[in-house]
Amino acid sequence: MQTTPIEINLSLINQKVKFSCVSSAKADQPITVDYLPPLGDGEGFLGLELLVMSFAGCVSTGIVGILRRMGKSVLNYSMIATGYKLESPLVLEKIHFEVMVESSDLSDEDMQKGLSMAEKISPVWIALKNNVEVTWQYKILAS
Repeated sequence: MQTTPIEINLSLINQKVKFSCVSSAKADQPITVDYLPPLGDGEGFLGLELLVMSFAGCVSTGIVGILRRMGKSVLNYSMIATGYKLESPLVLEKIHFEVMVESSDLSDEDMQKGLSMAEKISPVWIALKNNVEVTWQYKILAS
């Protein structure tokens, strides 16, 4: 099995723990990572925020792609993803997400199938499996 590297360059940019992170694939789009005071200044994304964002983006790519391959219209799509963390030890315990899809031809059965398939193909979801509980719900908005 061949692996493909994902190179992230991270540089400390202040005297606390504020970092600039950039993917070698998108060097012109840095992301600032920081932590809350007093360790940091709170001027960037927290690592767990980025993890939940990654999850939401990855899973949404899977869902929309699957629904479209099924021949379903996706006129509008949004997701609200909420991560729940434990404080001691500081760890992501659960992600709950709600998907809203506007479609003229999407059934509950189609949506259930799309979500089930996304769980099996979304790399971030697969990486979190057995470590983070994931729950979801959806709304289909008729167009």
